[in-house]
Amino acid sequence: MGIDFDQLIVREQTNSVKFDARKAVFGTDQVIPLWVADMDFAAPEAVTRALEERARHPVYGYSLFPESLYQSMIDWFASRHGWQIERDWILMAPGVVPSLHAAAMAFAEAGEGIIIQPPVYPPFFSAVNKTGRRVIENPLQWRGGEYRMDLEHLAACAEQGAKMLTLCSPHNPVGRVWRREELQALLEITRHYDLLVLSDDIHCDLVFEGQAQVMLASMATPQDRIITAVAPSKTFNIPGMGLSALVIPDAVQRQAIKRVFDTLHMEQANPFSIVAFEAAYRHGGGWLDALLPYLQSNMQFVRQYLAEHVPQIHCAQAQGTYLLWLDCRALGMTDGQLKAFFIQKASVGLNPGISFGAAGSGYMRLNIGTRLDVLKQALEQLRDAVQLHVATAGGRKSR
Repeated sequence: MGIDFDQLIVREQTNSVKFDARKAVFGTDQVIPLWVADMDFAAPEAVTRALEERARHPVYGYSLFPESLYQSMIDWFASRHGWQIERDWILMAPGVVPSLHAAAMAFAEAGEGIIIQPPVYPPFFSAVNKTGRRVIENPLQWRGGEYRMDLEHLAACAEQGAKMLTLCSPHNPVGRVWRREELQALLEITRHYDLLVLSDDIHCDLVFEGQAQVMLASMATPQDRIITAVAPSKTFNIPGMGLSALVIPDAVQRQAIKRVFDTLHMEQANPFSIVAFEAAYRHGGGWLDALLPYLQSNMQFVRQYLAEHVPQIHCAQAQGTYLLWLDCRALGMTDGQLKAFFIQKASVGLNPGISFGAAGSGYMRLNIGTRLDVLKQALEQLRDAVQLHVATAGGRKSR
């Protein structure tokens, strides 16, 4: 489509969390921001046109969700994922994170257990803790050059009286795209223990060549208790619009979530969110097709650069998302030291791995959803910082 993802777009002073919160988060604004999960690329032109057209109408009142919005989503998942969604299954939501909280409140009582699979997106923890439920950890395992689910341990977790499992698919931060046989084994465990699964599939469209995203719900039977959270926000770089959807085939479960939203009076029908959501799913396919090779090239560049110039940091092969999981344990630092090192010595702002749970200790998360030249600069700064650290550490040992 001739889309220039190397275009310079200045994001400073736009109230951007990623750029304008650097001083608050890192103590300095002199870091290259490769942290919070949005991309530095312009959204699809069709989204911008739809927003401009809506803005020309000067009344921005309370809005309804049009049937065309639901149909755009149904068509997208049918054509892109072979997943047939019925209109009645869809419940619009004010974001995936609020949905995690609402599901915890709807399907577990205070003190009851909810299983998560760390290292995982921090709101998976907070959605359980802040609602007074109990976190049950089923940590991922590194085996055969990739992260895998520990299914035997998952069954043991379910036996602790768990009511629900939150699945991250594809997984943030480790970048795994779960294979069909893995999901089938997961389903068998959830059936045996009558676990409800909330599958966060917000990154489902961001899957690299050679991989295939399998929607867990597409494998389910009517007896399975599967809720799927989706949104165009990560796919089309419109997370600030704050609109998502839950796909809930069971009417009772759908009403349970709706009651929580109603209790909190969580209104999500923003007129601009509505048009952006529909335009992205209806017209954004070509933009996504152009984006994916660019992201995959960025991922491959980072992995090759680290292997050649910073071998102390290992980067696993990401299968999806625009997030890379960096193993920095060979640097021999505590998590506090590692965070300070990236900020003060490398001048790069990343997410500390420890924020994704204890299983993330010694890791950092890198966002590759930016221009290639920005990644090059960040990696060169990291290379220089690591080389100086290694030389200094070697000098101390020799003395």
